[in-house]
Amino acid sequence: NETKVMYFILLGFPTTAEQQLLLFSALLLVYLLTVLENFLIILTIRNNHSLQKPMYFFLGSLSFLEIWYVSVIEPKMIVDVLSHDKRISFQGCMAQLHFFVTFVCTEYVLLAAMAYDRFVAICKPLRYPLIMNHRFCAQLIAACWMCGLTTSSIKLSFIAQLSFCDVDEINHYFCDISPLLNISCSDSSLAELVDFILALLVILVPLCTVVASYICILFTVLKIPSSQGRQKAFSTCSSHLTVVVLFYSTTLFTYSHPKLMYTYRANKLVSVLYTVVVPLLNPLIYCLRNKEVRSAMRNTFTCRR
Repeated sequence: NETKVMYFILLGFPTTAEQQLLLFSALLLVYLLTVLENFLIILTIRNNHSLQKPMYFFLGSLSFLEIWYVSVIEPKMIVDVLSHDKRISFQGCMAQLHFFVTFVCTEYVLLAAMAYDRFVAICKPLRYPLIMNHRFCAQLIAACWMCGLTTSSIKLSFIAQLSFCDVDEINHYFCDISPLLNISCSDSSLAELVDFILALLVILVPLCTVVASYICILFTVLKIPSSQGRQKAFSTCSSHLTVVVLFYSTTLFTYSHPKLMYTYRANKLVSVLYTVVVPLLNPLIYCLRNKEVRSAMRNTFTCRR
């Protein structure tokens, strides 16, 4: 009774005719702002010698990643709000899933690398230029991307082998792991197990790195005698820590047990947080809470004007 599914229908968000235009405008505005914010951060870091430091090298890499991260999901979601044809081909669905999982996993590891950078800067300041040299930073970035690509490829190799019968509707606005596991008519237990193990590794190992780094940072900062020195040390970490909390908290429960998460009605709302809201907030957090970035951005665009 198995038939090869040629396409899926993304149900998205149920809206009335009056709400469609409003939702379309809001999503389009958010997407354009997200891309613009991250592009401005990359441009600012590139054109300011004062920001040619490992910390901002990682920030530029994060902004570059998030431009692609939102571009995999949001354009299709925006078009589907007004379109009656919400179909996505099987190959297109697998491609979207592959790139999205790659970017998500890469961001997990990249945030851990940024935490390690702050650990070395605060706990080993004299050795910081030697340890975090340009070559090592480039190797860390490459390792983050390799981890994301490898994890995504392994997950996709199991999910693409699943059979999909008469059910071709996905109650989501993009091709994610959880809806595909749930609409499969074949035994998905192996794919779910592999996905769970990889999610555990990709989420918990970087998370443990972040937690361990900040515990060491906390003990080091508390030893600083002056309150001004402690405040300065904490200020270099506050932006990154805020981004880590936002990203990990919104994705942790979704990807630790994807098949179970799909059964909850709030799944799509949680997904909106880490695919739309968090990428929009991240550049604002780094700009508003970082004086160096604000000053460099002001100087860059004042000079250009």
